[in-house]
Amino acid sequence: MSISVWFRVIRIKFLLASVIAVSLGLVISYWQTKSLDLTSAAITMGGVMALHASVDLLNDYSDYKRGIDTMTKRTKFSGGTGVLPEGLLKPSTVYSAGVIFLVLGSLAGAYFVIIHGWIIATILGFAIMSIYFYSTKIVDSGLGELFVGIKGTMIVLGTMFIQTQQILPTNIVAGVVAGTLSSFVLFITSFPDHDADKAKGRKTLVIVVGKLQSANMYWVFPSVAYGLVIFGILSGLFPAYSSIVFATIPLVIKSGRKIKQTVNNPDEFVAIMKSTVLFSRITGALFVVSFLISILKNS
Repeated sequence: MSISVWFRVIRIKFLLASVIAVSLGLVISYWQTKSLDLTSAAITMGGVMALHASVDLLNDYSDYKRGIDTMTKRTKFSGGTGVLPEGLLKPSTVYSAGVIFLVLGSLAGAYFVIIHGWIIATILGFAIMSIYFYSTKIVDSGLGELFVGIKGTMIVLGTMFIQTQQILPTNIVAGVVAGTLSSFVLFITSFPDHDADKAKGRKTLVIVVGKLQSANMYWVFPSVAYGLVIFGILSGLFPAYSSIVFATIPLVIKSGRKIKQTVNNPDEFVAIMKSTVLFSRITGALFVVSFLISILKNS
């Protein structure tokens, strides 16, 4: 059994969203306090990545069992991993791995609950419940983007609370930026799966709103993310260096201009998904870098 198969089913490239969210929480914590607990940082990163891997594994298992993966055309960004339909792993193996990662992530969270109390317990409880119900109740209700957005926000808030024992306006606004960027990826990658998801009873946002209306909503996500960064800079919550995130404007414009023309063509839509994922990741990474620049300039 090749390790590349496991990387594929875990969707290793999508784990970057959690890495960016934790990194953002850590760098802002240091920016605020000039200190960082490296042990707690490492446990946080490992725990969050385990929980992220868990939701992807359990989602792949659920999609296979419901027959969704067999109805979709797999691309680099949508249609599932293809590991189970191709028989590369047994469904029970994927499910077991998902549970193991869920337990590992929960243990990391439980460690911080013992140290920091009910706030971390609330965040951990939300994470566990959302992972368990994500592939059924949450996705079937059209709330996937909302929950992913909340999850991204809570990763940043939890990471920072572990480091500083505080929840401040900067933490909240930065968390929502990270959550919005994560939601954007889920939103755009659900377009090609519209027909299969609808046939199997799912109600993603794209299904609820409709493809063409959803295409009009494309601009909402980057507008919210950029708008919050502008608010953060003007209010003094973020350093002025955070304006470097606007370097990704060409990426989002490139995709937004073509989304309506390609929304019903899965092959052409791959380029839209690629550009949007790049926008989300690069914007998030630049946001992290902006705080690092501020730290270096003031050291």
